[in-house]
Amino acid sequence: MARRYADRITLDFFGDQLVCHLSPEKTESQATPYPRHFGVTFRERADFDRLLSRVDRQGLEFVERPFARFEGKPERHLAFFLADPSNNVLEFKYYFESEMMY
Repeated sequence: MARRYADRITLDFFGDQLVCHLSPEKTESQATPYPRHFGVTFRERADFDRLLSRVDRQGLEFVERPFARFEGKPERHLAFFLADPSNNVLEFKYYFESEMMY
């Protein structure tokens, strides 16, 4: 975490600044990844695995446990979803074929 205020936090989110405003009156009732979520795509599998290990050690609850998507296709990737305290969904993924990232 970079900075904490009474109404927001500012995070170093994998090299980018992410500002999260606290608004408990607007909390989503359920964390669902679709149609809205945001996240990070890792360039290195080791970084993805390191974060996943940390999530496991912390005992965080998954919205969707780690899974492989699009098996047998060039866009095949690993992903998992977490939720923040307001049920905003965060996706973390790694593409096996780096050219499929963007």
